[in-house]
Amino acid sequence: MSSERVAGWSETELGVEGRVLPVVCAPQGVLSARGADVDPTSAESVQLAADLVATMRVSPGCVGLAANQVGVGVRMFCVDVTEHPKTRTQHGTFVLCNAEVVESSRNEKAREGCMSVPDFTGDVKRASRLTVRGQLPGTGETVEFSTDAFEARALQHEIDHTDGFLFLDRVAGAHAIYPRQTYL
Repeated sequence: MSSERVAGWSETELGVEGRVLPVVCAPQGVLSARGADVDPTSAESVQLAADLVATMRVSPGCVGLAANQVGVGVRMFCVDVTEHPKTRTQHGTFVLCNAEVVESSRNEKAREGCMSVPDFTGDVKRASRLTVRGQLPGTGETVEFSTDAFEARALQHEIDHTDGFLFLDRVAGAHAIYPRQTYL
């Protein structure tokens, strides 16, 4: 049931207009500190959820954005991997508060990038199957769902942000970091 609830969620449920916020880049301190748990029903959380979605939508290639990436040190993020070519399972656009990994398996290495680290990408080993639990903004209802492949990677990347980690903290070493490619 939770999987269907997440897939059916829409930012229109929030009832507020999202604002596009500036994205902060490393080494800003907010990116390396664990975010505070949030009350997903508070007016501030609802507005932040809408802002995260609005900011993600105007950012080319962005498939997820955490609150600390817009300078707010709380445990909230949005994800939408719908258009990404490596996506298998996907739940559309959604925002989670206070999310945690419940179960994970099948570690695989793949290349990652991040809006807060605009000049580099890196090879990161992450679980390719994942079960996550979190709360939806606005209603505060707890959801738990499973996913795989690219959406699982995106969720782990965003949960890492809420815990104060960048993908650079997960690479095997300097040999696994690369200059970001720019395609015209």
